[in-house]
Amino acid sequence: MEAGTNQTEQEYREVIAEARALFQKKTQDYGTAWRILRPSSLTDQIFIKASRIRSIQEKGAQKIDEGIHGEFVAIVNYCIIALIQLQLTEQDEMELAVERVMTLYDEQAEQTLSLMMDKNHDYGEAWRLMRVSSITDIILMKIMRTRQIEDNEGKTLVSEGVEANYRDMLNYAVFALILMNEGSTKSES
Repeated sequence: MEAGTNQTEQEYREVIAEARALFQKKTQDYGTAWRILRPSSLTDQIFIKASRIRSIQEKGAQKIDEGIHGEFVAIVNYCIIALIQLQLTEQDEMELAVERVMTLYDEQAEQTLSLMMDKNHDYGEAWRLMRVSSITDIILMKIMRTRQIEDNEGKTLVSEGVEANYRDMLNYAVFALILMNEGSTKSES
């Protein structure tokens, strides 16, 4: 079940385009209120979304209208927000113009796509054989790692930092969305 590099990149870009469109609309509605959030708060927001996905996967039902697909899109956007926040400083304005925010969004999405393509080359698209539930668990594990790094004030001995973990979570959320979009039978497992 080896998809081609071009197919994967196209599917990736389609998922990012969907998440980006929602992000842009929310930015137009709310501005950049998210600028007030510290990276640790964004990590917790991602945790809430991933926990809800796992809960729905385990229970097989949900009571709130938004489903798993929307939660993975939210993880994509929260990861990009976190990456933007890591790039900006306290000297940057709280309220940013929509055009600037979208440029920052695109830069982070492209950097993360590049990382995914490099890893995909080495791993041979193994993610395509994964269950969406396993992807959820990996995102939750990466959240726990990120929280530990944050609690250690960013200090690690041999591990990558929070930025790398946000990029990995973003990529795994995109993978889940690609699998779900393909209608994979694994997506429900």
